[in-house]
Amino acid sequence: MTASSRPMSKSLRRYLRSPAAVGYLALVVWLGTDVALTEPVDGSLAAVWLFLLTAPTSLLFSALPGALPYIGVVVGAVVQALALGAAYHWVRARRARRTAGV
Repeated sequence: MTASSRPMSKSLRRYLRSPAAVGYLALVVWLGTDVALTEPVDGSLAAVWLFLLTAPTSLLFSALPGALPYIGVVVGAVVQALALGAAYHWVRARRARRTAGV
């Protein structure tokens, strides 16, 4: 089955399960739980790192009121994880073709 004949949802799941995407999402979840479960301290930069890690998508939501900026973090994390997963699989496929001599 080629990549073009694979259903879109199957490809997206494959990209999200790649080691690069899983590692990225683990870092985002770790920072997110730090922001959500700890009391804010004047010197804590966890929320800033959370927005920078999911930028540029999360920065589009940063001027919205209330808790809406954190929706941007979730959307940004999923978009970035999909991009990292796609890049990971592209590099692996390219490396496999090179070692196969094709």
